[in-house]
Amino acid sequence: MPEKIELLKARKSPIVDSDIEDFLAHKNLDLHPTLDGAEAYKSADIVVIATPTNYDPDMNFFDTSYVEQVIELVLEVNPAAVMVIKSTVPVGYTKSLCRRYSAGRFLFSPEFLREGHALYDNLYPSRIIVGVPSESAFKDELESAAHKFATLLAEGAQDSAENIPTLIMRATEAEAVKLLPTLIWLCASPTSTNLIHMQACVG
Repeated sequence: MPEKIELLKARKSPIVDSDIEDFLAHKNLDLHPTLDGAEAYKSADIVVIATPTNYDPDMNFFDTSYVEQVIELVLEVNPAAVMVIKSTVPVGYTKSLCRRYSAGRFLFSPEFLREGHALYDNLYPSRIIVGVPSESAFKDELESAAHKFATLLAEGAQDSAENIPTLIMRATEAEAVKLLPTLIWLCASPTSTNLIHMQACVG
């Protein structure tokens, strides 16, 4: 991880993506790479969490421990921040966060990114979806935050906002939308291994 931060500080991409390479090399970006989470989160209105959640076939679940590490640090240094989960998680995960971290403000916004085209797919999104957990004590506040976040995503896109389908929905529905293409593919090849993966997706 430190080496990736150093690459970003040098305006070099840590992953293979020609658009990211071009943006880092030629665009005037307000970018401050850091490994100091507390410093990064303490004055943020919105914290986007996009950590790995690798599927563990032995335990039959998505490893969400990195997501929860970020959540706990945000709650420690800036509990009023809205946390937007973009990691791949099982259906019902955001709902479970509301129970486990009742003081947290959570949204779920799925990514639809292709390998090697992550920046392009953010600049030209096929749709913008933000999920609000109806179980949250901050539901009304989060409804407003969801619209604000969707607007930020649209403003950052190269397409005009009116050309980007935007949906605000329940968090569990947004999680299902994210996993639906994977489930369709798994259903098309119903091996025992794929059935285990399907169980992990739907919880």
